[in-house]
Amino acid sequence: QVQLVESGGGLVQAGGSLRLSCAASGRTFSSYTMGWFRQAPGKERELVAAIRWNGGSTSYADSVKGRFTISRDNAKNTVYLQMNSLKPDDTAVYYCAADPNWRVGVLYDYWGQGTQVTVSS
Repeated sequence: QVQLVESGGGLVQAGGSLRLSCAASGRTFSSYTMGWFRQAPGKERELVAAIRWNGGSTSYADSVKGRFTISRDNAKNTVYLQMNSLKPDDTAVYYCAADPNWRVGVLYDYWGQGTQVTVSS
């Protein structure tokens, strides 16, 4: 069982930056793929970025490549999403998720409660 708690969301102007954090409980965090997802009103949930258990591989949505960076610190049971050059289209609830397998879809086993990111124009 893995419990996930996101933090770091908020209101930012276009062009600004935010860093999201996701703290995980559970002794097996270091063996899990971690993903960041987002869901805007009226839209489906989409994968933003994913990272393998050892940080050896990452995957990004085309819309965030070059602007967002996912990273993890297994010693701290935490995964991060650094978001730069934010755009109004990035406005959404951002979710952290964990899965024992490498996944780039939405079928992750464990989910956080989400944190709101709002980018003003």
